[in-house]
Amino acid sequence: MAKARVVASAKTKMPGKAELRYQSGFGNEFASEAVEGVLPRGQNSPQKVAHGLYAEQLSGTAFTAPRTVNRRTWLYRMRPSVAHKPFEPISPKMLRSAPFDEVPTPPNQLRWTPIPIPSPSQRTDFVDGLITMAGNGNTHTHSGVAIHIYVANASMTDRFFYNADGEMLIVPQMGRLLLRTEMGVLEAGPGEIAVIQRGIRFRVELLEKEARGYICENYGALLRLPDLGPIGANGLANPRDFLSPVAAFEDREGDFRIVTKFQGRLWAAAIDHSPLNVIAWHGNYVPYKYDLANFNCINTVSFDHPDPSIYTVLTSPSEIPGTANVDFAIFPPRWMVSEHTFRPPWFHRNFMNEFMGLIRGEYDAKAEGFVPGGASLHNCMAGHGPDAETFEKASKAELKPVYLGDTMAFMFETRFVCQPTKFALETSQLDHQYFECWQGLRKKFKRPGG
Repeated sequence: MAKARVVASAKTKMPGKAELRYQSGFGNEFASEAVEGVLPRGQNSPQKVAHGLYAEQLSGTAFTAPRTVNRRTWLYRMRPSVAHKPFEPISPKMLRSAPFDEVPTPPNQLRWTPIPIPSPSQRTDFVDGLITMAGNGNTHTHSGVAIHIYVANASMTDRFFYNADGEMLIVPQMGRLLLRTEMGVLEAGPGEIAVIQRGIRFRVELLEKEARGYICENYGALLRLPDLGPIGANGLANPRDFLSPVAAFEDREGDFRIVTKFQGRLWAAAIDHSPLNVIAWHGNYVPYKYDLANFNCINTVSFDHPDPSIYTVLTSPSEIPGTANVDFAIFPPRWMVSEHTFRPPWFHRNFMNEFMGLIRGEYDAKAEGFVPGGASLHNCMAGHGPDAETFEKASKAELKPVYLGDTMAFMFETRFVCQPTKFALETSQLDHQYFECWQGLRKKFKRPGG
């Protein structure tokens, strides 16, 4: 088991597997070594690294980025990452990238039922199972996002992946994943998230027969914790609940492939060894996981339904203050106690653009149709809100304290219009009757004295 120097650590136990160890904190300067004595003392790049290893720096930001947002990690590995054959283009299958201009973007509200898992006869690993639903921005200018759903029935065994276009926020909805990365191993399942930053090499093993989930590919500034402002020093997602791996390595040789997403295309290169050969590392550019059950909700204790920004877990800021490239918000179990208030989300039209998914349970603004594994998209100024049945029920409900349990919905909220892919607008999973859920909202106005 890897030995790590940590400020704090956490452990999880997988059935029938060795215990995983983690380091605790968000954006910390971690240090971890799987072989004791590898990390150099007092410098990063000695003339000779212990045990004949190579020193390599992985920079997630520009060298001159301000210290508060500068991200880099030093890796001490068996062979440097440059040791592979040239990349050649391969089929992207259902994966798409910016610019998203395959088809015109409709102003309509859109909703999808869950994408089905491929049949066992159709072997599909994490990379092959990436299906792009929508996106915006430009990979060339490091702005915007792509939104994918992944479906898989097989582990990655002889190939590895890294994304040069953006970091990947992975939201499992079904099936637990084992993420083997250059910095170590993460496990994530439904109710948790994992983030693997731009350029980090990894492979995905399935811990169950099938897996499905959502991915926000963030082209912009690295995800960070939102400022709390008047909330104060505590609340929402607490830094100590984010977990990063300890050093763990693979010493494997064979006929492998590295697949990369670069400038919107997929490329593959032959490599004769596992690139997950990092013996030790130190730095603050490292993948992490987070259990959404640890989110500390902030809500009203008087009246009115607060803005959904109070549920922000992570944010990627833009150059415009207060306008995110993308926010990741969740709607978890919580108490509703507001007085003389319509408690579900209100009807609204929004400058920002909202892609929603459901991990489990029901979403309090929809009585039916929005199911776990499904998704919805409400773009700029598209009216949306509770369906007719939810409106009627909430308008007549007794306003006593109510606990919303067994639910976990989330939202990728982004500043640019999310342009659906051709697949998203033509798939049989597109709910063409979505608009019907609001048609029962009849006029109730009565003229005074009439």
